[in-house]
Amino acid sequence: MRRHPRFAAAIALAVALAACGGPAPAPTADAGAQDTGGSRRGDFGPPQGEPVKAVLTSPPLVPPATGRDRPARVVVELDVVEKVMPISEGVEYTFWTFGGTVPGSFIRVRQGDTVEFHLRNMPDSKMPHNIDLHGVTGPGGGATSSFTAPGHETQFSFKALNAGLFVYHCATAPVGMHVANGMYGLILVEPPGGLPEVDREYYVMQGDFYTTGNYREKGLQPFDMEKAIEERPTYVLFNGAEGALTGDKALQANTDETVRLYVGNGGPNLVSSFHVIGEIFDKVWYEGGTRYQENVQTTLIPAGGAAMMEFHMEVPGSYVLVDHSLFRAFNKGALGILKAEGPENKAIYSGQEVDAVYIGDRAQPNMQAVASAAESASSGELTVEQQIAAGKELFLGTCSTCHQPTGAGMKGVFPPLAASDYIANDPASLPRVIVHGLQGPIKVNGTDYDSVMPPMAQLTDDEVANISTFVLNSWGNPGGRISKDEVARLRDAAPAGPAAGH
Repeated sequence: MRRHPRFAAAIALAVALAACGGPAPAPTADAGAQDTGGSRRGDFGPPQGEPVKAVLTSPPLVPPATGRDRPARVVVELDVVEKVMPISEGVEYTFWTFGGTVPGSFIRVRQGDTVEFHLRNMPDSKMPHNIDLHGVTGPGGGATSSFTAPGHETQFSFKALNAGLFVYHCATAPVGMHVANGMYGLILVEPPGGLPEVDREYYVMQGDFYTTGNYREKGLQPFDMEKAIEERPTYVLFNGAEGALTGDKALQANTDETVRLYVGNGGPNLVSSFHVIGEIFDKVWYEGGTRYQENVQTTLIPAGGAAMMEFHMEVPGSYVLVDHSLFRAFNKGALGILKAEGPENKAIYSGQEVDAVYIGDRAQPNMQAVASAAESASSGELTVEQQIAAGKELFLGTCSTCHQPTGAGMKGVFPPLAASDYIANDPASLPRVIVHGLQGPIKVNGTDYDSVMPPMAQLTDDEVANISTFVLNSWGNPGGRISKDEVARLRDAAPAGPAAGH
């Protein structure tokens, strides 16, 4: 195979420098054919100048590039905070965090830097914690030097010898439980020449969570060790909460911009098949290393691993981030949105955009009415008006694609919910069909339909009750109210006859 002369010259130079003990060429973005030398070539001497305090950012934000051409002593100060936060609308969980967020604060340094790491565990914490940074060369990745009791602070230093994108996490026993409670984040070690400039950078991290209650079951949910050991997550999430990257929290970009994502997988158990619907990754620095692959559709990110990917925005619209193990995306929460604004480019794409097809109720800007209804239900003060408001939000995402936002249905395919004699004759049919599905011929408003309504098993009892109450009180239907307890009884009853869903 004939090589380009410049390629051959670069290889020869690298070999010559290595042979004489000189510094290896600085790793660049295009390191596909270049040996960076690894940790043996990552020491660029002692820190120069005054110590630098690291800029830490909360997800999905990323700190600015270091902009330095020499190694420095970088001081990182990170706090461990145990706190109750929403994991879904109306659902709370006690997270253990680095920096008060899940994932923890993003850390950005340069290869060759000496990192002075300070870890503080807040006085009100219930547990001791430590930190294992996969970018550390040394026993435990720093864990053996950072065991920190509540109300205490520890300090250790390490030299960042390897460029790349690395996971960090707590490694206090039981390690899996600490990670499952949200104790992970990313540290980027820039190559000496830095990374190519892009227009937007975002920080996304997947994690699997294990609660005693079912998916979207309301209230404060404890951690379930048995589910975690059996690897049966209740939630699989981006950035620690369902909806953390949707609605008014969606990532933003413009057309003709290049976006770089720093994507990690905290685990503790699942491998991520990371994909952006409607985009192809121009470059993927797979496994967070220095080499990249081009024109990639979906990339695997192991638990405890990371990847960087870049893509250029050609056309406006909503681009859906998913774990392409799709039941995790649509039934456990691993779903986000990148919204691109700008002029249409019909030569590249002429289509019609409908968020709700992909992201369900997360197409809505927020789900405050759902959270308010859940809070009132827990105190025994839930009103019909609150159920209708919550049911409307849920309906628009979960049901409106087939039945239309107006309840008109689709002629000859999906029966109307508006002014429906089927509903008027049997109001309990609404929650029953949502829970158990419906299959086979039926007549609605004098028209025959023969389609399939699958059971909406992902909806909780209170969500089914709220959707049913909304439909009963909309579009000329007879009114009324469905309670959570009624739905629970219907769920326990076997579906009747051949009309049951499959």
